[in-house]
Amino acid sequence: MGLPDLTPLEWEALRLSLWVSGWAVAGSLPIGIMVAWILARHRFPGKSLLDGLVHLPLVLPPVVTGYLLLVLLGRRGVVGKVLHDLFGITLAFTWKGAAVASAVMAFPLLVRAVRMSIEAIDQGLENAARTLGAGPRYVFFTITLPLMVPGIISGTIMAFARSLGEFGATITFVSNIQGETRTLPLALYTLTQVPGGETGAMRLCVIAVLLAIVTMIVSEWMSNRFSAYMRG
Repeated sequence: MGLPDLTPLEWEALRLSLWVSGWAVAGSLPIGIMVAWILARHRFPGKSLLDGLVHLPLVLPPVVTGYLLLVLLGRRGVVGKVLHDLFGITLAFTWKGAAVASAVMAFPLLVRAVRMSIEAIDQGLENAARTLGAGPRYVFFTITLPLMVPGIISGTIMAFARSLGEFGATITFVSNIQGETRTLPLALYTLTQVPGGETGAMRLCVIAVLLAIVTMIVSEWMSNRFSAYMRG
């Protein structure tokens, strides 16, 4: 019941999951770092509202999130219609939409990890560098950003793991289309609905568990390596 026993359709679902999750993290990482920075370092009217909106996918049922994405980004949605008419971009019922759904569901975990890392930085180090004549960019790239890296690594890994396991928002927004949107969780669900699919479902379940374990191990290893580098 190892990886070689997977059928072509199961391999397809695994590859699609890794592809979608990779794009979900790559697309949300810059925005996540920016939002985390704003929430950690700035005070402004509506900050609590922004914080609540960022964390909304954590408390909403995933199906509700998927439906809202369909309303906003579908071919007839407020944003989706503009994307399609002006740029020819269609998100609903495509792998790109699956990446968007995964990114939205994983975004709060990414922002939270990076924000905690920023809040843990001793701002006295930054102030000391400024008093010695360092400019804002130099301070950010030589002091702030390196100290943020553990949180960025942790947030990235957690967002990737969350994207791999995304089901509810994905199936609502982009459906369950073989070869296009049928990621690992959707393929597992499909196999549980057909006679004789239990063996394949168990194989995918084992793969999902192994991916989650490997992801956590890699996250811990990378954080430890970077901490040792910084101490050195």
